Amino acid sequence: MNNVSILIIDDEENLRKLLARIIELEGYTVYQAPNAKSSFKVLERESIQVIVCDVKLPDANGVEFTALIKSGFPDIEVIVLTAFGTIEDGVKAIQNGAFDYLTKGEHQARIIPLISKASEKAMLRQKISRLENKLAEKFSFNNVLGESPLVRQAVALGKKVAVTDTTVLLTGETGTGKEVFAQAIHYLSPRKGKPFVAVNCSALGKDILESELFGHKEGSFTGATRDKTGLFQEANEGTIFLDEIGEMSIELQSKLLRVLESGTFIRVGDTKETKVNVRVITATNRNLEEEIRKGHFREDLFYRLSVFQIPLPSLRDRKEDIAPLAEFFVQHFAAKVNKHIQGMSPDFLKALLHHAWRGNVRELKNVIERTVILADQDMLTASLLPYDFNAMTLNELSQDLQSVERAQILKVLAMTDGNKTQAARLLNIGLTTLYQKIKDYHLS
Repeated sequence: MNNVSILIIDDEENLRKLLARIIELEGYTVYQAPNAKSSFKVLERESIQVIVCDVKLPDANGVEFTALIKSGFPDIEVIVLTAFGTIEDGVKAIQNGAFDYLTKGEHQARIIPLISKASEKAMLRQKISRLENKLAEKFSFNNVLGESPLVRQAVALGKKVAVTDTTVLLTGETGTGKEVFAQAIHYLSPRKGKPFVAVNCSALGKDILESELFGHKEGSFTGATRDKTGLFQEANEGTIFLDEIGEMSIELQSKLLRVLESGTFIRVGDTKETKVNVRVITATNRNLEEEIRKGHFREDLFYRLSVFQIPLPSLRDRKEDIAPLAEFFVQHFAAKVNKHIQGMSPDFLKALLHHAWRGNVRELKNVIERTVILADQDMLTASLLPYDFNAMTLNELSQDLQSVERAQILKVLAMTDGNKTQAARLLNIGLTTLYQKIKDYHLS
């Protein structure tokens, strides 16, 4: 109980000291303030769980002061002390957010049980707030890794739209971190204390996805042995993230459109509407405008979803982020497997920079995790990279060399006005070799 602190605000010094003594005997830490102004100095300096406040203060009305406290310190519980005949003040204080009120004269007998209940509630609220703050930090935009202009631009857009309730469409290739971005938007929004629910629309069939999103009534189909709450209801007051929205069937698209337009849907097998208040963030690696032309996606739904689009760049388009990202993942996984990795060799970094990264940041993360696990020394080298990774890298380097060679042959042939014998001599290769290369590179 020693970690619970109580603040008594009362201008009657004798009563304040008596209350303080009674409360301290129960093991609480007690602070005192004679007025509203001095109480704020205590609140700024100390972690307070419960305030016991008199209605009549020299510089404030306790009823109005309760509302002020709750607006600035929502996790603190307030118990109001009223004089005889002013119970209505206590009722108004509760309406302003007070935990309870006591009439002076009976407060000494009831104060300890009431403080005990109030402190339990305050401690729970403060614990929840700490967890929410940890979640907000864990899923903040600080976790969107990269300092390239394209990433900074995407983060700036995300921060601007996060504080609104606008529908957001995230576009980009697989592995660019769309769910991380959606979480960052949610935890920066006014809905951060409410649920964040993510669902991959490509992972489930049409019928299963409909049941997962909107729920169903018992007996609505074979296997529906009980009522099921859908993910939209689970996300009520919060955010739902629909990944791979381009994979959703046309039939389900119409149901999603209804939710966006009216905030209502009908569960599978039900006849009554269910109303929800949910922010919708969607993501896709498809070109939805092309899907509209093919008849695979509803145009009206697209315009509803794309009110605010944020394109997330591929790793190929921000190569300057590869080395810092790799370093971050090296340190992360080295700590996870209790290894000391000093760094990455030049050939390792060169291989990373030349790789295509079709799986983007997710692929890079997986590659680094694998190499850290395999590493027997304190330096990561290219030999630790996967075989197919090296094969792909060598193939790309080979293609680059071929491009250079082709361009050089063209240049020399132009200089010699097409004289192949002279060109072969200048290129320091045999005439037969030159003819073969001309054939291979389709230069004739």
